[in-house]
Amino acid sequence: MKNKYRISLFVSLILIFCLSAGTAFSQPGRTLSPLEARVRLALVTLPDYNVFDNLAFQVEGTTVVLTGEVTSPRLKTAAEAAVKRVSDIQDVKNNIEVLPNSPNDDRIRMDAYRAIYSHPDFTLYSIRAYPPIHIIVRNGNLKLIGVVSSESDKNRANIRVKSVEGVFSVTNDLVVKQD
Repeated sequence: MKNKYRISLFVSLILIFCLSAGTAFSQPGRTLSPLEARVRLALVTLPDYNVFDNLAFQVEGTTVVLTGEVTSPRLKTAAEAAVKRVSDIQDVKNNIEVLPNSPNDDRIRMDAYRAIYSHPDFTLYSIRAYPPIHIIVRNGNLKLIGVVSSESDKNRANIRVKSVEGVFSVTNDLVVKQD
């Protein structure tokens, strides 16, 4: 009975976190429907999902359209399978793009991760279970996606990744969460 209580508490905490934390899954200031919240939970709890992936979705009736970029074909498949298991979902359109395999892009990802998450200004972001700043790299071009607390955090993250060697361009799609 004790384990059942712990599991229930854990799932509740994850759901509360997923509904309140900002990521690429929602628009700040917009409340998710119960169905959207279940889809979001299914995606953010995927074991292979990390800061180098961007998963987004749109619910259209009983159909979910998945979009974004991932570093692994396995994650693309797992995302579709996880959403198909959500009750009330009848169809999933998987438009997730698998990023090209590139040792140089992998190096840029790691350097950008260190540039942001090891900096003291980003400590509150780095200690979260699901860090809200996602780093997408395609052929040396870097994109920041997610949610930050302030315009200054958005600008600092941009400056930090622009200093990463080998980055051709930076697109800053971070959104400032309005409290």
